[in-house]
Amino acid sequence: MVDLALDPAVVAVVLAMSLVTYATKAGGLWVLGHVDVSPRLQSVLEVLPGAIVVAIVGPELATGGPVEWIAGGVVLLIMWRTENVLISLLAGIATVLVLRPLV
Repeated sequence: MVDLALDPAVVAVVLAMSLVTYATKAGGLWVLGHVDVSPRLQSVLEVLPGAIVVAIVGPELATGGPVEWIAGGVVLLIMWRTENVLISLLAGIATVLVLRPLV
């Protein structure tokens, strides 16, 4: 059985990771606020989130099965219709959560 009590060490690690994540993002925004961003760098920064999602999801689709492929199709369809990354990813996650127990 899993003990769901809050271990102080786990809480400390999660808080530390949260602070490092926030500091990384805030630091990046601070640096970009103090340098001139070329149009080329600006275009790279605009497509970077999509590239990161593909780098994370791509291997799962390549090694996954029908459930992952269907979820990928759902993501593509919703992204094509809405152009909203968050809604598309949430729909893909929901698809996996619904179909995985059935297959």
